[in-house]
Amino acid sequence: MPASNAMPRWRGRSLLRPRSSDSMRTMTVPCKRPVYLTLLWLLFALAMPAYAALPKFAEVTKEAGIDFRYINGASGAKYMPEAVGSGAAFFDGDGDGLLDLYIVNGAALPGYAGPTGRNAYYRNLGDGTFVDQTDKSGTGDEAFGMGATVGDVDADGDPDLYVSNYGANRLYLNGGGAIFADVAPAAGVADTAWGTHAAFADYDIDGDLDLYVANYMDFDPAKNVECSAGQARSYCGPTTYPGQAGVLYRNDGGLAFAEVTKQAGLDDDTGRQLAAVFGDIDIDGDPDLFIANDKKPNFLFVNNGDGTFVENGAVAGVAYNEEGLAESAMGADLGDYDNDGRLDIIVATFQWLANTLYHNDGDGFFTDLTFAAQLGVQSMPYLGMTSAFVDYDNDGWLDVFVANGHLDANVKEYDPSTTYAQQNQLFRNAGDGTFVEVSGESGAGMRVARVSHGAVFGDYDNDGDVDIFVSDSATPHCTLLRNDGGNANHYLRVRAEGKKSNREGIGARVRAVSGDLVQVREIRANYGYMGSNDVRLTLGLGQRAMVDTLQVFWPSGAVQTMAGVAVDREIIIVEEIGE
Repeated sequence: MPASNAMPRWRGRSLLRPRSSDSMRTMTVPCKRPVYLTLLWLLFALAMPAYAALPKFAEVTKEAGIDFRYINGASGAKYMPEAVGSGAAFFDGDGDGLLDLYIVNGAALPGYAGPTGRNAYYRNLGDGTFVDQTDKSGTGDEAFGMGATVGDVDADGDPDLYVSNYGANRLYLNGGGAIFADVAPAAGVADTAWGTHAAFADYDIDGDLDLYVANYMDFDPAKNVECSAGQARSYCGPTTYPGQAGVLYRNDGGLAFAEVTKQAGLDDDTGRQLAAVFGDIDIDGDPDLFIANDKKPNFLFVNNGDGTFVENGAVAGVAYNEEGLAESAMGADLGDYDNDGRLDIIVATFQWLANTLYHNDGDGFFTDLTFAAQLGVQSMPYLGMTSAFVDYDNDGWLDVFVANGHLDANVKEYDPSTTYAQQNQLFRNAGDGTFVEVSGESGAGMRVARVSHGAVFGDYDNDGDVDIFVSDSATPHCTLLRNDGGNANHYLRVRAEGKKSNREGIGARVRAVSGDLVQVREIRANYGYMGSNDVRLTLGLGQRAMVDTLQVFWPSGAVQTMAGVAVDREIIIVEEIGE
């Protein structure tokens, strides 16, 4: 068990750095200048330092010691698994307070004669570098991998790892110190369909983590269909092959899971599932499930609170975009981008379609505000794979990161206007319901063009801002982006420890009030595209130097409130159990 069990109910530890006291520039204004010009000049002067201080992302993959290369097994036959890429996971596998990195790899397919690879576990050394400890960890799966999902399934304080595959999935149980053993067959979770994005959540609020595995399609290389775009060979569309239903596993304790998909109302094979994200969209105390479907209407499974779900995507307004079209949806995320207390939805889509932002209107309905939020036009020339909300500049407003990359290496043969490798995108939240693309101004790391698919988010160097790892296909290596400057603003990092609720507090809602800034965030890890992220919650605060009130609404129903919480540190909040 980790040392945190002996900690008081909440405590903090300082993570980093001295702060600059000269963040604002002073200016002398001529006294005869007209008043309106003076005001304009002052506004411009005040805005300039803030813009210049925008965080920059530096690519540090090689210097960090990450030499992973993705193998897609392509031979020219255009087998569907080649195209979708893979995910990764940021998590503290050995309990040393540092985020380790797990990367999922592909494998050989019929006709492929090149080098092969396996999944890789990189241990964080705490000095900005990682070391490959795949052999020691026992997690070097050689199957054709898709996604990585992290959660403490046995509530022993050590995070466990679920790997979804094109083929049998793995559940790596953490025995402590990041030494894992695959227990998927014994636990009953070794599904053999085409697993993509999996997610842990306590859907029945019984205090342990259940598991949902999204499945894509029923594809057999022996029945590969030859498709083309114009005269060029291309991958087939997702509706060429039959869909597969996802699978819900209920955690019954003792490492025993029961497959309850049908009785829970989730047995639907009409989709082509690529992302599965839990979140309490109706604020009724239990997690709902959004599923992004490729070329099929998205699903919104609303939790009835009795162990069952009802699919409500079309009625709620998230099954289609504002044009009434089923999107080619890839990655997805839930988050409150406008700080109104309700979870909104962002979805990455195929090239020449806009990524979609669904605003939660609070009455069971959503509105597609993509273009009103200025996320539409800029995203259309790119093929989005991961989309995620992340407060990269710690100003208290959720920004949007999108990982881009085409599927067809020969795309120029049928679409000369685009490329296989593409630049990722970063959209800064303006705080007024709109976003501004800042990809080009956010450092050399954001200007790299690769075939990006999965992306995961976490503060691997513990300096107070969120970094990004991108799983790239068909490129010399993947991409680790270090956030330089996000910690110029204040922050508070929250780690939850459930007692009656699940051990990591997954699904707990945190409400933080700091002056005029009110944020509601959920404790979560599994979102984006086939990845798992830092389970610690980083609350950006801008220049506010105190959290006035911090409330945690636990899945169990317990509520804890703290006042006058100091910032620029990490605190651990242990769930109180009433009499």
